[in-house]
This record gives sequence, C-alpha cells and structure tokens, in this order.
Amino acid sequence: MYGTIAKMKVKPGAVKAMAKWAPEQEAEDRGAVAVYAFQMDGNADEVYTVAIFESKEAYFENANSPEQDARYRKMLEWLEGEPEWHDGQIVYSKQY
Repeated sequence: MYGTIAKMKVKPGAVKAMAKWAPEQEAEDRGAVAVYAFQMDGNADEVYTVAIFESKEAYFENANSPEQDARYRKMLEWLEGEPEWHDGQIVYSKQY
C-alpha cells in the first residue's frame, strides 16, 4: 500500500463545510483504500489527512487524473494555502 499525509491550514470556520463536502468526493478516488481526516485539538483550523491507496501506481494514477485536479482545486477554496504533502510506502498497518 502507498499513501500520503497532508497537513492543511483551513480557513477559520471552514472545517465543517470541507468535512461535509469530502465524503461526496471519495467515490471518485481511483484505487483508494481509506481516507482519514484529523482536526487537531490544539488548533481547530489545522487538519491532517491520511489517504491510503492500493499501490503507488494507483496513488499516482489518481493524483494525475483531471477529476482529482478539479477536486483539489475545489478543496483549496477552504484552505489558507497549499497543503504540505508527505508521500510514502506504508510499511505497517492494522485495523481493529
């Protein structure tokens, strides 16, 4: 599996709107396994998103699609700037 962690600075008051919009987009993610979004206790306008894909190839196929670009541009409307991305191979996971 492969994925990304994004650190995002959300515009004040925009977390709820973004969280409502996000589930509508997930069906479009090619090869996605899971998506998690964390709103930080210490800063309500800071959100970390973890997106997990079947493979590195699936991740980049999705990332490079025109549909994902459109979703990304829409998401930027709720952010103070570009997210900070950290891509990588998942070496361990467990769900209970």
